[in-house]
Order: sequence, then C-alpha cells, then structure tokens
Amino acid sequence: MKKPTDPLAVLPPVPVEIRVAEQTVALTPLVLGELPAFAKAIQPFTADLAIEPDWLRLLGSHGDSMIEAMAIASRQSREWIAGLALDEAICLAQALFEVNADFFGLVARWPAVVAELTDRKSTRLNSS
Repeated sequence: MKKPTDPLAVLPPVPVEIRVAEQTVALTPLVLGELPAFAKAIQPFTADLAIEPDWLRLLGSHGDSMIEAMAIASRQSREWIAGLALDEAICLAQALFEVNADFFGLVARWPAVVAELTDRKSTRLNSS
C-alpha cells in the first residue's frame, strides 16, 4: 500500500459542528464499521439522491429509512432524530450529506463502475 505523500492526509477529519434542537452535534464522515447499516438504511432512497436532494420529499416518501440513516450518520439515537422539528431535520440531513460527500459520490458513481466491470468481464469471456 502506498503511503500518502501529503502529511496532512493522515490527519483525522475535523468535525463539523451543527446546532440542532438546542444541542451541538459534531459530525464526521462515516467509518467503515458504520457503512453496512448506513448502506442498508439508505437503500430505499438511493436512486432519489441528487446533487441537491429534495429533503422534504425524501422525508415524506422514505421517513423511516431517512430517520435510521440520519441516526447512524449523526451517531444520535433514532428517537432523538424522530423528535426533531422538520426544519432542524432538513438542516441536519443536509449537513450529514455534505460531511459524507465522498461516500455519496461513490454511491452516485457505483452504477457506472458496475457497468464498466461487467463490460470488462464480458469482453474477457468473449475473447476466450
């Protein structure tokens, strides 16, 4: 494995602090152990994510999944998330989306990556 050449690349991410429901919540990107549960939580609405998600529509259409995903990503209880006012929930969802932009960028690119890998496999099988 290649070591990073930038010494700052090995520093942990600086938490983004957001004030929600009279509480300061420190947000950091998801870590590996959180990804399986988070990926499962967002699966119902992954296709509806965009560069600028419509949080109100997502909360209305996929409320339980959104609450679960926000609880995992914010490391807050599901009950705390469910008790947020709508405007606070939308602000938190947007902040979590921004903090985890690398993950969501990967999710957005995943269909293209799978298609490319499938094409490569098909090409190898056809040339054999």
